[in-house]
Parts: sequence; structure tokens; C-alpha cells
Amino acid sequence: MEKTSLSILKQYWGYEKFRPLQEEIIHEVLLGKDTLALMPTGGGKSLCFQVPSLLSDGICIVISPLIALMKDQVENLRKRNIPAIAIFSGMSAREVDIALDNCIFGNIKFLYLAPERLYSDLVQERIRHMKVNLFAIDEAHCISQWGYDFRPSYLELIKLRELHSNVPFLALTATATPRVVTDIQEKLGFKEENVLSKSFRRENLGYMVFNEENKMGRMLRVIKKMGGTGIVYVRNRRETQEVARYLLNHGVPADFYHAGLEMSVRNKKQEDWTKNHTRVIVATNAFGMGIDKADVRFVIHLDIPDSLEAYYQEAGRAGRDEKKAYPVLLYQQADRDDLWENIESSFPDFAFIQHCYHYLCNHFQIAVGAGQGLTFDFDVVDFSKKYKLELAKTLSALKFLERDKWLSLLEAVYIPARFKFEVGFQELYKFQVSSVAYDNLVKAILRLYGGVFDYFVPINEFELARKVGKSVDEVIHMLKMMQQYEMGTYLGKTDKPQLQFLQARVDYKNLYIDMQFIAARKAFKQEQVKAIYHYLDTKDCRSIALQQYFGEDTKEPCGVCDLCVTRDFRKNEHKKIVKEIQQVLLSRAMTLHELIDTLTVGKEDRRLEVLRELLDTEQVLLKDNLYSWPVF
Repeated sequence: MEKTSLSILKQYWGYEKFRPLQEEIIHEVLLGKDTLALMPTGGGKSLCFQVPSLLSDGICIVISPLIALMKDQVENLRKRNIPAIAIFSGMSAREVDIALDNCIFGNIKFLYLAPERLYSDLVQERIRHMKVNLFAIDEAHCISQWGYDFRPSYLELIKLRELHSNVPFLALTATATPRVVTDIQEKLGFKEENVLSKSFRRENLGYMVFNEENKMGRMLRVIKKMGGTGIVYVRNRRETQEVARYLLNHGVPADFYHAGLEMSVRNKKQEDWTKNHTRVIVATNAFGMGIDKADVRFVIHLDIPDSLEAYYQEAGRAGRDEKKAYPVLLYQQADRDDLWENIESSFPDFAFIQHCYHYLCNHFQIAVGAGQGLTFDFDVVDFSKKYKLELAKTLSALKFLERDKWLSLLEAVYIPARFKFEVGFQELYKFQVSSVAYDNLVKAILRLYGGVFDYFVPINEFELARKVGKSVDEVIHMLKMMQQYEMGTYLGKTDKPQLQFLQARVDYKNLYIDMQFIAARKAFKQEQVKAIYHYLDTKDCRSIALQQYFGEDTKEPCGVCDLCVTRDFRKNEHKKIVKEIQQVLLSRAMTLHELIDTLTVGKEDRRLEVLRELLDTEQVLLKDNLYSWPVF
């Protein structure tokens, strides 16, 4: 029986049909066309490259900046018996070497790569020898300097075109303005324009925006009224704890989350929220990427996001089950002012970038002319404190240093301990006989972990310690000794961000930085902030404002945002007040005071407003200080 897209979908995922736009994207990919797919958060982007790749010979290379998401997708594919691996920061050179070999000589169908890996000539050369059927570029807006989350490492992706000129690109993103749509296709060298997009409107989302002096009080009322689980986004780590504590003190099961927590702690907090043990998670924007929780009923922002793209992404984590959900943005005038002032700290001057580079090289004790290719664990918070640098400016300076290929920043990722036997079974058996103290440990490894002769496998030292009746420290020492005996290779767990120097150190006075690019980015950032102001101030419809920002021409109100609901309420209230005025005045003429006091619908100022409109249109008459309804 010939395999089709639908049969693959049923075989591996058990779905009977595709979601909107998925089938059309898959069709374009199978025709070998470069394709840019615009799909909202939670729209099922991954299936758009997984299904066509399974229908084709060879391997699909997936580029993603989100290591946690890469790991989740690899795990999910493996659960479906689909061979997949990921290569990211923190892996040893030998691990990477084995993984790339498996992609060339093994049966791997999906290779997930962080874009920074393409800085390596070795990785590029190994990709050249792979039989690639598709390049899938996730979060494709990162390639555009006009995108909200520009990543300099994405500019390396054009090298994939040089390695396999006839392999199609599938670029995927949830947020892209018309300018970014054009830029993505140009940067990836599309042979011809080809964009498939789903409407940016989310029919089930009722966007709400409130200028609120008491944001905490309004947040609490919203949460208690909405029911269900939700996310509260704040700007910094300190706020996550303060707001979570406030909610707990008011009877709401809540927890906090930010990137400064250890990975095991973050995973536990995320799992508790996903399983509804925690009702509300208070987080920085480090939370949410790749989380597939369908029943989020509200997403509340206590601070204004940096861009509408970021807001659309974060707000879009609500209501993925297509049921009614509410993104709520609470702000004050001071928040608006801070947003504009923050632009200055995001664009440091040339001298600051020079000094940041100088301190960075000194921090890692790199001499002039040395350092190319070296990678270090890197804590930017500790670094900025040590050298008394403003954190926001330092982060921006590092990004501009990366853009000009001086260094590469690699996000923190938890990688468990790994182990691989470096000898064959017979030689290992001889070692067990001659070194009896290691016999139980070797047996435990063989029983617990398959494939340990072929590649590095994740191991749990605590589990091994229980099996062999020793302490964790003793087991780790034995694993290290086995490495010294050249029986195996042990790699300890890691959970740190990393920084790699791409070029040898130069004297900071000879440092080249493209200041014209920085000026253009600053002007673009100012445009983004103005767009947020427009969204806050619009009197029309929140969904229309978002759609038009993303280049979607529409004038149809959503009917569910705060502006539409208020407008509908006022319209209905207007009709009721008019009807009541008519009924009252048809019985007898009244003075203004009598009439307003007699009415029961609406507040006094609203009643007066409607009465003035009726006077202007001569539906109500005023004579001798008495109001009457004309009878014809």
C-alpha cells in the first residue's frame, strides 16, 4: 500500500485528519518548493516537516533556537519509534562526532540542531555527506533583523543552501510582519516567493487591556472570575516571587518561574502547573516556549511586553483547546514611559561594547591572538556584577558582539550524565574478571541502559548507586576511574549557559562593530514600541489592531475583546435608555431633574448623553423647560 501524508499521520500520531493549513504546507514541501509557513502558536507546525520527511528518503535537519523544545520533540519522536537526535551546547566533541556519524551511516530521520552549530566547519562538512530531504527552520523570524527576536546565528543558515542546493527549506513562524516575511525569504535564498499563512485572528481569544492603578487587585479579580489555570507574565525575577506570594496569600494556588532557577526546579514547577497541581504560574518570558497545555484560560501581563510580536506569542498560549480564553494586559502610564526609556539601555554605545569585550576576554584569561574556538560556562549576571556593568546593556552588547561573529552565546540546558563503553564486550568481560570491584557496576549499566556500546546514553548516578549498594560519590568516582582505564567515557551532568569565542582575541581598540546596524535596530525598536502604544490606545478592536500590524487587511470586529464588549454593551444600553425615555415621556412631559431621576437604566452621565442625542435628532422636544416625546 502506497504511503500518503494522511496514512503517515494516522500511523504515527493517530489523527484522522490534519489541522487547517497543515496539508497545504506538506503538499508544497513534497513538491520540493521552498515554503514559508505562518501559523499561530499551537497550530501544529512540527507536523508540517515531520510528515513529509517520513514520506521521503533521507534525513530532515531541523534548526531551532529552543533547546528544551528540541529535546521534547526528539523524545516524542522516539516514543513513536521514529529515530531522532539533537545536537546542542553542553555536548562533548565525541558525542557530537558519534551523533553526526549516525546521521550519515545510520537510520536517523530527524537531526535537530541549534543554529550556533553551523559556525563549525566540521558540522558543515558532515552535513554535506548526509542525504538530506528537507531543512526545517523553526522560529524563522529570528533570521530577520526586523524580527522581534533577531538571532545573529540564524544568518549562518544560508550555508545549508550551499551544502545542498536542491533541498527545499520550510521556514516556520507564528509571528511575522510583511517586512519580516520578505526578509526571511531573502535571507534563506528562496528560489521563488512562497508563503502560506493562517489568519492571525484567534476567534476564541477575548483580548483585554486596562489602564489600572491597582494592577494586583485587578489581577486577583480577573483570576477569581475566570476560573481554570493561567499564566501571569512579569518583567523580572524578583516580581515573579512577589506576585506568586501575593496570590498565595489570597488563596490562589500559585508558583513562580524564571531562568535563574536550577533546571530540575524549573521542570518540577512546570510539571505541577501542567498537571493542574498549581493553578497559576507567575513567570518571566523564559516560560512557555514549547509548552503544549491546551486548557489555559487566561494569560495576564502585569508589564507591557517589548513588542506586539512577543505579546501575540505569549497571549497565544491561552485557549489552545479552542474554548473561550482571555489574554489580559494591565498597565499604568509609568509602564509606558519605562518602555520607551528601556530602548536606551538596549542599545549601548561603541565604547561600552569595547569595554564589555575587553572585560570578557580578561574574565576568561584569554591573551591577545588566542581563544578562537574556546567554549566556557558563562553566567552573565555574575559577569555583569563582577565588572559593575548594567545587565540590560551587557546582554545587548553581547548580542551585537555575536552579530559581528566575535562570539556565540548558547542558552542554558540541562543535560544528564552520559556514559559509553569504549571497548567491545569481550574486553569488557576481561576487565570485570580482573577488576572484581567494578563487576556489579558494569552489570548494572548493561542491565539498565541499552545501546551503551554504540553511543552515549543518559545515566542516573543515583539509580546506579541504589543498584550496587554504594554512595553516589563512590559511583561517580568509579565511573571516572573506568574512564582512566579507557574502558568507557563518563560525562557529568551540566546545567549552565555557555559562551564560545569565534575569533582570536584582538585589542579592544581594534574591535569592529557595525554601528550602522545598531542604529537601524534602535530605530526599528522605536517603531515596535509605537506599535504597542497604538494597540493600547486603539478605540476600534484589539484583534483588528493585531491583525493589521501583521499585514492582514480586515475591518471585521472580533466581538469578544474589551472594546467590542464595551461597544456592544453601550449599544444595548443606549437602546434600553431610549426605549425607557420614550415610555416615560409618552405618559407626560417632565423637567430634566424629574426625567433623569425617573430613569432606571444606566448611570446619570450616560442618561444625559443619550438625552442630548435625542434632542439633537429632534426625537425629544424641549419647551418651557419640559421634555416631551412628540406624537405624530
